[in-house]
Amino acid sequence: MKQEPEKVIDATQPIALALKKKVEEHTARVGVVGLGYVGLPLAVEKGKVGFAVTGFDISAERVRQVNAGENYIGDVKDEELRALAATGQLRATTDFAALADCDIVVICVPTPLTPMRDPDVSFMRAAAEQAGRHIRPGQLITLESTTYPGTTEEIILPLLTASGLQVGRDFFLAFSPERVDPGNKRFTTKNTNKVVGGMTPACLEIACDFYAQTILSVVPVSSPAAAELTKVFENTYRAVNIALVNELMLLCDRMGLDVWEIVDAAATKPFGIHTFYPGPGVGGHCIPIDPFYLTWKAREYDFHTRFIELAGEINVEVSYYVVNKVYQALNTRKKSLRDARVLVLGVAYKKDIGDVRESPALIIMERLRRDGALITYSDPWVPVVEAHGGSGVRMESRPLTPEALAEADCALILTDHSAVDYEMVVRHADLVVDTRNATKNVRENRERIYKI
Repeated sequence: MKQEPEKVIDATQPIALALKKKVEEHTARVGVVGLGYVGLPLAVEKGKVGFAVTGFDISAERVRQVNAGENYIGDVKDEELRALAATGQLRATTDFAALADCDIVVICVPTPLTPMRDPDVSFMRAAAEQAGRHIRPGQLITLESTTYPGTTEEIILPLLTASGLQVGRDFFLAFSPERVDPGNKRFTTKNTNKVVGGMTPACLEIACDFYAQTILSVVPVSSPAAAELTKVFENTYRAVNIALVNELMLLCDRMGLDVWEIVDAAATKPFGIHTFYPGPGVGGHCIPIDPFYLTWKAREYDFHTRFIELAGEINVEVSYYVVNKVYQALNTRKKSLRDARVLVLGVAYKKDIGDVRESPALIIMERLRRDGALITYSDPWVPVVEAHGGSGVRMESRPLTPEALAEADCALILTDHSAVDYEMVVRHADLVVDTRNATKNVRENRERIYKI
């Protein structure tokens, strides 16, 4: 059942009423701060329904690309971006003074971790400082960057009220977490439910109204903190369940059982189980990072999230496990890892996308390289990659040919892209270490396959 926020805006709130009218008539100018995996698809969706959109980014190259209609995000359609740029419906700039011209400002900037696994809120703070510098009555500011509960109220709000304006009366503030799943053809920005939490009832009503213009279902919650916790819980749920199946994988290895057989058999139960599969680790900007935002915040309440921290440890451990499996597989061929030619198949953090953020493949490749292996890779989605850890090693993808496979001492499947012919891989490679069960349908030469 569709949820709607309580209607509180009336003629006694002229600023709110005027902004709400602009939203519903699509005459509001929308500013999107951060034109990456979240910001650019959002900007395009808003532009498609008639909003004038200004994109803001500190990268002059990204700004140039957007203004030229050059797409760099897989979830954005080339023709849609070109059309919006050509008409000026979407334009981009590095000049944050133009925020003053926007009625709605959506912040979509990265939220990484520090080397000590503490939240790095510097990008959010910088964006909010720019918004606060140019804020005026009648604006809605929403934060979409994934973060710990309390960020909107504790960090963003003070930077905006420093102007002397009052939230809920002069300007409006909300948190609405992004739910982008790169490469997902079924669930897009438009048909993925949108959670929204406002600082005041008027903030919530306007923010829900804004998102409802382009998203099929908006889910209001009681506060920004509730929306913030909703998002980190979603990704923590995934991280914990992936860790559980990864730990099962480690146990199956000890017991001489096939973890893939076990998981597939369990998945036949029509209730009570949600299937997760093991792998070489977790990647992307969400699952390896977001749970640690929650563990960090929990310590403020003298609460230790032991379950979440253990999941993080297991998901890191499996990368070492994969390296050890390569050692063992090479030993079956009486080969040492040192000077072994290892051809990595797939470096993106998941199949059929070109995103390498936090990809376990980069960690595994670097560990193998440091142990003396000669690493090359092939990935149809990632033409160039830099090694994990800032070593400065830069590699280019090589074509996946029978000759390349025959030259390798080991073909290591780390990402199971759909475009790869795995029968061809097994036919021409002397040894295949498969971390994704990509070779499950290969019938011939199975003695060459070494699965995790």
